[in-house]
Amino acid sequence: MNPLLSLFPASKRKGMDARLAQHFAYISSQTGDQPLSSHHSRFMCRYGYGRSAESASMGESGQDFAAVRIHKSVCCFVLCDGVGLSYRGDFAARYLGSSLLDWLEEGRDLSADQLRMYLERLASTATEELDRQPLDHESGLMRSVLEDKRRQGSQSMYICGRIELPKRGTRGRLRLAWQGDSRLRLWNGMEEISELFDHTFSTAERWSTSRGPIGGKPHWYERSIPVDMPMRLQVYSDGLSDLDPIREPVPDEQIQVLLDASHTGGLDDDAAFIELQW
Repeated sequence: MNPLLSLFPASKRKGMDARLAQHFAYISSQTGDQPLSSHHSRFMCRYGYGRSAESASMGESGQDFAAVRIHKSVCCFVLCDGVGLSYRGDFAARYLGSSLLDWLEEGRDLSADQLRMYLERLASTATEELDRQPLDHESGLMRSVLEDKRRQGSQSMYICGRIELPKRGTRGRLRLAWQGDSRLRLWNGMEEISELFDHTFSTAERWSTSRGPIGGKPHWYERSIPVDMPMRLQVYSDGLSDLDPIREPVPDEQIQVLLDASHTGGLDDDAAFIELQW
């Protein structure tokens, strides 16, 4: 319970608890891990985050970014995987993820063409922000190398979406967009229908602070949500590739085992996980 609610009578706390449950926000910290956690409202949301063993041991930020916002019957989410070989992939993942989440939550003119134009515009503001990142701690040849990499831009792959639940007998709406090779999986009831997305995932596709979308246009999937059809959506970065062959719901403790990766001495790559059910 929220500690402030204990100040109110039990009858009033119940109503306030119900209203608070309709609002939820999660933003991953790139400097620490997030044990698998869950939120329950009209949506059931599970989320977790783990840095690679190398990043954790060196005290470096993770390259992945994940966030979820729920407001009553609408959920927006984003998962980004920064490209480690680009300059500051962690920056691209965080900047792109935060911006996409705001764009989705605003909810105006959501379409593939509008997303492409938005990502192209976003590149210029991201470049300005990236140029403000200091390089004061570097000197000589290393500084010159980093300045050259910065001019080439910071890059990230992404998956994002907006879910609007059915209400008053009308169908809801599901919109998804992505570039890259992070995992995107969808179930109608117990039947996985992720083959809808076959042949759309490629490491050559991503977003860049210097060029906007590269490797092709953003992929876009849109459909109605029936009133009486339970659905499950799962997105995760390649650090959790062990989930790929598993079609059944995975218990919390098993996902946590994968995030901890103690059996392999830690994660080989950063890992971000979001699962939504409605």
